[in-house]
Parts: sequence; C-alpha cells; structure tokens
Amino acid sequence: QVQLVESGGGLVQAGDSLRLSCAASGRTISRNGMGWFRQAPGKEREFVASISWNGGSTKYADSVKGRFNISRDNAKNTVYLQMNSLKPEDTAVYYCAADLSRRYYSGTSYRANEYDYWGQGTQVTVSS
Repeated sequence: QVQLVESGGGLVQAGDSLRLSCAASGRTISRNGMGWFRQAPGKEREFVASISWNGGSTKYADSVKGRFNISRDNAKNTVYLQMNSLKPEDTAVYYCAADLSRRYYSGTSYRANEYDYWGQGTQVTVSS
C-alpha cells in the first residue's frame, strides 16, 4: 500500500498562488500515474489534473487550464500542484490520488475510479 499526504493548502485571496504537495510513503510511486481531484461543499468530486509516471503527459480540467500546473519529482516520491490566479470557485478540498493498478502507463487518467489510493485532502479557500 501507499500513504499519500497532501499539504500546502490554506486561505488566500483571489489572484494569489498556492503550491500543493503530495508526499507518498510506503512504496514508490515513480512508476505510476498520479492525479489531483477536488471537492467543494455540496459538489461532486471533480478531476483537476493528472500526470503520467514519468511526467511525459499531463491533463487538466478545462476550469484550471492555463492556471494550474501539475508536476512530479520521482526522486522525492512527491507530486505537486502549482495553482496560480486562484479564483473563489477554486475553493475545495484537494485530494491527491495514485494509480497503482498500472505501471509505466503513458496516459493520464481523469476518472476517479481508476485511482487506487487517496490522500486525506487539504483545504484550499480563496476569498474575493
């Protein structure tokens, strides 16, 4: 199994930036795709961004394209989500997820049910 711990969330103003980190432990995630999802109160959990095992491919939700950037440092067993130009509608709990069912997968999954392990989430609140 793998444990995922998100950090970096907080309260910011619209237009500010945050960088979320997802630190994995228990096993390496260097061969696996990773994703970020978010869930706002009263809303369904939605896809934000994903990255292939080697960082060669990324995918973003339309709502965050051009503002967010997903990256990874496999040597540190960590995935990041750089969030720029934050908007109030970005307010949500952000979750890191690992796709442990596949290794060396070059694609980028946007389906929550294709991820096997999830972090506890970190709150991001963007005020006007």
